Formats: sequence, structure tokens, C-alpha cells
Amino acid sequence: MKLSSTLYKSVTSIVLASGLAAFCTGALAEGKVVVYNWTEYIPEGITDEFTKETGIEVDYNTYESNEVMYSKIKLQKASGYDVIVPSTYYISKMAQEGLLAPIDKTQLNNLKNLDPALLDKPYDPENKHSIPYTWGSTGIGINVSDIDPASITGWQDLWDTKWKNSLLLTDDVREVFHIALAVNGHSANSTDPGELKQAFESLQKLMPNVLVFNSDAPREPFMAGDVSLGMIWNGEVIMAQEEDDDIQYIYPKEGAAFWVDSFAIPANAENKENAHKFIDFMLRPEIAKRCIEYTGYALPNTPGIAMLDEKTRNNKTIFPPEEIIAKGEFQKDVGKAIEIYNQYWEQLKTGR
Repeated sequence: MKLSSTLYKSVTSIVLASGLAAFCTGALAEGKVVVYNWTEYIPEGITDEFTKETGIEVDYNTYESNEVMYSKIKLQKASGYDVIVPSTYYISKMAQEGLLAPIDKTQLNNLKNLDPALLDKPYDPENKHSIPYTWGSTGIGINVSDIDPASITGWQDLWDTKWKNSLLLTDDVREVFHIALAVNGHSANSTDPGELKQAFESLQKLMPNVLVFNSDAPREPFMAGDVSLGMIWNGEVIMAQEEDDDIQYIYPKEGAAFWVDSFAIPANAENKENAHKFIDFMLRPEIAKRCIEYTGYALPNTPGIAMLDEKTRNNKTIFPPEEIIAKGEFQKDVGKAIEIYNQYWEQLKTGR
């Protein structure tokens, strides 16, 4: 069928426009990167900016715990995702199991921005398999409009029977065992069966006080008024304070749990080059600044920290003093002892 001149021009314009769009999104596109990260762990708009600059589409997915992330990566034989963000001890665990690819530092121009104090740690010597993203702590959350903050100084206070059926604990085996090990005077990274048994027995006594386990957004039960006391991550308190200044953070006298969440690349990731580009983008100072402001967690990005306003830089909930850090412990891989932790954890959660 012969087209009229006007119709021909219209069809031609559509075809050309479609072709141009296909060219822009196809021929010029640089593939994709599949990111698997914690919930609420990156500011809105960051992934779009990365795509606009690089042409790499970001397929962004979230998880609520290390255990969920680890199980999925293990099940999928270290494929399906290009960037993941495990916590401290999971880096060493996953690296030992062959689930992580080596990091090619020659592709990370912004690595120089990171504080050397948080590099080359025992869980990943020379950062062969990980690049630190955020670091933070797990301490005590309290609503000071309901509870006198002077009455709560440490983890031991959570065992008081007056808190029956009212506490929040994070849904994390290592963090929960940390508090019981700490009150019994042991290392939070203990592998001693006797110490772990003692911690388990202490936690059994704590369970009547527990109302809820939450590792999705622990701030929400505080903000809703469901709980006024319990375990919480420091960044969650910072986010909660945007709406309610009465929610405060206490570093327990027995020591807080400290952790580092790091970028890593699964061993069989399909888009390793794009993964490095994404990680390098996230290491930019201006991006780090926005991440700190959004998440409430510290980033080991020295020039990024320098860009923050003085109030944020001096916020002890985000950036604890050295003496607070010295009292606490950074999580480490406990090797096969994790089986003991998990066995007791299952018994705690099921009431057996």
C-alpha cells in the first residue's frame, strides 16, 4: 500500500524516533549491574545518577539480614548479583567458601578516599574481597519521654523484670549473643562452648522481657510507641530523630557491638566490570556525604566526612569517641562455632 506524503513523513518520524530511542537505550547502554543491599541503605536518586552518567542500568534489590543474603548467594552458587554488602564476619566466611570474587583495585580510582584505619582488617587482609561501605554500632535505644535515660547504663539493665514483654531485640544471632556474652564478661566473638552455653542460659532469662525481634527497621516500633527500650542500630536512631527527638541512643557500659558493612562481588557475578564501576562511584566524597546524611551511619570516606556540617561531624551517635569504640568489639568470624550459636538461637526463637 502506497503511503500519502503526510503519512509517510509521520511514519518515518516515528521509526526514526523509535530507532534513536532504541539506540540510546541499547547500543549506547553499557549493560547492567545487579545490586543486593540492605533496606534503606542508599539515598534516593543515587542509582539514577549512576545510570545517567555511565549508561549502566541498576537492578536494585534489598534484604533484611546477613543470613538471608548469604543463603541466597549460596543457593545461587554465587551468581545472580553483581554487588552485595555483607557485614564484617560474613566477608571472611563467604571468602573462605569461595563465594566472593577478588577485588581489582586498579579499577577503583576513589579507593584513596577511604580511611586506612578501616582497611586491611583481620576479616579481610589487604581487602582482597571487600571494600568498606559503612560502619556503625548496635547499642540501646530508648524513648526518653517514657523512661529516664539515667536509669539505663548497660545491657544488664534489659534483664530487669519490670521490662516484661516490652523490649525490642534485633533479629540477629550474633548481636543478641553479643549482649549476653558481654554481661557475663566474655568476648562477643567467643567460640568457647561453655561461654556460649552460659550466654544462652542468660538469654533464656531475658526472653520474657522480649516483645519483638526486628532487623528490618528497628526504629519503627519505637516511633509507633510499641516499644520504648531495646537494641537498635545507631543509624536507625538518627533516622528516627528526624521525626522524634525523644528517641535516643545509649552506648552500653559493657561495650557496643561494632560492625563494618562492605561492598563485595559474588564469585560468579556476570557483570564484574560494572560492579567495580558502581563501587567506585559510591566511593566518591560527595556520594559518601549524602549516604551519611541519609543512613545515619559513618562511612570511612575521609574527604566525604570533611564535607559534612559541623553538627553532623560532631554527632557522637554517628561518630563515637575513641574510648567508646575501645570498650566495644568489632564482629569477627567465629568459624564452626557459628553452628553452636545457631543451635541455641533456634531454641531461643522457638522457646525450646
